[in-house]
Amino acid sequence: MSAKLLNLLTRVIGSQSYKLGQQGEYMYWSPFISHHKPKLQVNIDTGKWHCWVSNNGGHNLFQLLKKLKVSRKYYQELETLVGETKYYRISTEKTEKTLSLPDEFIPLWNGAERSPEYRNAMSYLKRRGITKSEIIKYGIGYCEDGLYRQRVIVPSFDNDNTLNYFVGRSYYKTNMKYKNPPVSKGVVGFESMIDWSQPIVLCEGVFDAIAIKRNAIPLFGKTIPPLLMKKLVECRVKSLYLLLDSDAQEDSLINIKKLKGLDIQTHFIQLQDKDPSDLGFENILPLLKKEDKPMSFQDEMKMRLGF
Repeated sequence: MSAKLLNLLTRVIGSQSYKLGQQGEYMYWSPFISHHKPKLQVNIDTGKWHCWVSNNGGHNLFQLLKKLKVSRKYYQELETLVGETKYYRISTEKTEKTLSLPDEFIPLWNGAERSPEYRNAMSYLKRRGITKSEIIKYGIGYCEDGLYRQRVIVPSFDNDNTLNYFVGRSYYKTNMKYKNPPVSKGVVGFESMIDWSQPIVLCEGVFDAIAIKRNAIPLFGKTIPPLLMKKLVECRVKSLYLLLDSDAQEDSLINIKKLKGLDIQTHFIQLQDKDPSDLGFENILPLLKKEDKPMSFQDEMKMRLGF
């Protein structure tokens, strides 16, 4: 069956597959973007698929066919090959996409696992300055197998303690450091841990937020999503610190303009060369204390002019 299924996928995707080491995993040149490397990953056993550049993805192959807008005959061929017990039948009804941690997720906080992969994951976190208490606080785990194999998993929860995003970071040297779920990043990172009555710190990634420790929200990127902007207004946040990586000055200026439009006192922390996760809490805290005055119009203009 696998040979026939691969033949079908080759025809509808329009490229040959390359087998990965994991069970049932194949890579294709993505039909969603133009890239010199195969970026569409498909698991023919589970049906999960994801393009690591365009972020298109789904949980069954019928969704892939629908995204590709193929002829109805291909749906019928797929159903003949996999049946209805293994994959969901394509539906015209809209369903809300729910997020869950990978099936292979193993918590790191209980210390029950002592495999080589467990020790490598713990060693990686230790090198990044993350303590056991922080592993417990943030619910950090890892995967030995599956789509997120050999990756540390850092979950994010909303105000109702519902998972709203997670980050998968390889604990080995690899060209693809991060592998994140195929859902929107436009959420409030670590929302369940935020005290909105206190000053907020915005940073890029989860490891930055963990290093900052106090009331830090990871943006999962460099721009403030609309949902977070709405939350800042609803919670009447008065003071905010913007702490992006040293290579994100243009993005910082865009964010500063948005925040000033909300009448939020914005403190901009200028970093040199190192990211917050590299600096660590002991070096970040003095920077936060030093920047006790909100950014003025003159400060913004100097920043724009490169002074």
